[in-house]
Amino acid sequence: MTLTAAERHRLKKSAYGHKTPHQARIRAQIVLLAARPLPNARIAERAGVHVDTVRTWRGRFAELGLPGLADRKRPGRPASFTALQAAQVKALACQLPAEAGAPLSRWTCPELAREVVARGIVGAMSASTVRRWLARDALKPWQHRSWIFITDPDFRAKAERVLDLYARTWQGRTLDAGEYVISADEKTSIQARCRCHPTLAPGQARAMRNHTYGRGGALAYLAAYDVHHAKVFGRCEPRTGIDPFMALVTQVMSQEPYASAKRVFWIVDNGSSHRGKKAADRLTAAFPNAVLVHTPVHASWLNQVEIFFSVVQRKVVSPNDFTDLAQVGDRLRAFEARYNATAQPFQWKFTTSDLDDLLARLDRHTADHPEESSVALAA
Repeated sequence: MTLTAAERHRLKKSAYGHKTPHQARIRAQIVLLAARPLPNARIAERAGVHVDTVRTWRGRFAELGLPGLADRKRPGRPASFTALQAAQVKALACQLPAEAGAPLSRWTCPELAREVVARGIVGAMSASTVRRWLARDALKPWQHRSWIFITDPDFRAKAERVLDLYARTWQGRTLDAGEYVISADEKTSIQARCRCHPTLAPGQARAMRNHTYGRGGALAYLAAYDVHHAKVFGRCEPRTGIDPFMALVTQVMSQEPYASAKRVFWIVDNGSSHRGKKAADRLTAAFPNAVLVHTPVHASWLNQVEIFFSVVQRKVVSPNDFTDLAQVGDRLRAFEARYNATAQPFQWKFTTSDLDDLLARLDRHTADHPEESSVALAA
């Protein structure tokens, strides 16, 4: 077998290339060894394959050259479904079940398979086939996300104030060293669930295991988070309300550096404990250097303390296994001390530019779907 210089170069590149597939590497090695020349039995021994494999690829190269080393096209099994049927299944998956007349909240692959059979689109279909078709177009009708329309007429102005405070700016002026930003809220109904059997600790190839539980009551956890210094002040109360919230404010404002600060901005949502102008006046009357700043309606995600609450949920509350409410309070206070020892400020990346982009997208959506926005405003 005689090779040209170009063929030898390409074969060596395939035989010793780091990214060459294994089968292509073996075929190139067979042809290179055959060109030395070596007998088939010796080539099979050197390449680690059967002698019949050597005969096959030597013959294909002798007949077709380098293209002969590629896999031949295989006819495969005849298609069980047409492209039209696949398109109809995907179109059904992109419809709400209620629009299709199905008493379901969302589609699953088994439900879609049953529905297309019931509609006569196909004679029979498995859920795995539906799943494979939907995966090709990244369709996941079983997933859902909740969202709401903006109803606050002053949404941008209120949101901009909060975002400016995170950037240490207020009314166009940079905050002084003696001005602080506090994000505060309540985490309600933290339950004390006492497990009826001891919790099984994790082990090799075994996750932590919990058992059935008895309820031991619930409490509220109020927290104030210093945005720029990553310090948390918290307290546990039997319930939420104006008095518990003002107790939290007093807890923070009665200690330094907040007691003698020039201004302390308190960012809160529109919960009943701190809603409206009355709450702002109540806070200023108690502490003249405190300024209450509300997030827009239905925009608690702008409040950074919610990030801290998510940390509490993951690291302290779940899985819930407490003997009584006193143990819940002790765990929360101990976690505060542990968190404050190593905490760093959250890397807040949502800026006023992002806010403008969000509002522009919502405006475009409202223009394209006026019926949805009208329903939302009516509600």
